[in-house]
Amino acid sequence: MATDNPVYTPWFVNNHPANGKGYEAAVTYAVAAKLGFKSSQVKWVYEPFNNSYAPGPKKFDFDINEVSYTPQRAQEVTFSSSYYADRQALVVLKNGPLVKNHSPAALKTYLYGDQIGTTSLAYIISQISPTQRPKPYNNLNDVKSALDTHQIQAFVTDTPTAQFIAADQVPGSTVVGQFPSTGEHFGMLFQKGDKLVGCVNWALAALTQAGTIQALQRRYLQIYLTIPTIKP
Repeated sequence: MATDNPVYTPWFVNNHPANGKGYEAAVTYAVAAKLGFKSSQVKWVYEPFNNSYAPGPKKFDFDINEVSYTPQRAQEVTFSSSYYADRQALVVLKNGPLVKNHSPAALKTYLYGDQIGTTSLAYIISQISPTQRPKPYNNLNDVKSALDTHQIQAFVTDTPTAQFIAADQVPGSTVVGQFPSTGEHFGMLFQKGDKLVGCVNWALAALTQAGTIQALQRRYLQIYLTIPTIKP
């Protein structure tokens, strides 16, 4: 299994995928168990987010790292079925103007930044359409630092990650709201054409039918499902 480094709550806990804690870690071990593997047989490797969906051979069986399915990415890699229906949320500083003024027209006037290659950056460009071009950063740590040092006024990321960042990682930040669903979802990522995806899809379907996926979402993600919706 592959994922990025560092990884964050609620997807993983204590930046340690092998402890099985956090939603993505728990889903991984549930899939492994359904396919007949012991926890001790699950091995983790590091794969940067931007490299995961690049074309070519992979050094993992699948990658799980909040990678959203897009038709463009699916030309180079194969995705599993959805294991989480994603929504984007807006992170800002509490003392900034965005907290009170985030109408669709106002949202266009702010300076954003986000991790390069992400659907969050694409969402800013295509849905919010700000008048200033968003600043691209190599990783989410750089994006958080840019907000903390007032290089940008806001960034967008998936709702659970946004809430965790605002609560624990960027002092004085908050989640203004989450945007309406666009049908975006996370999938496990495989080398293009890998037949293992059929086995994983079977496992995900069985876990969903048994209520396991829903139980893991309630355990790790429930508090993130009540954030108010705002319009881009």
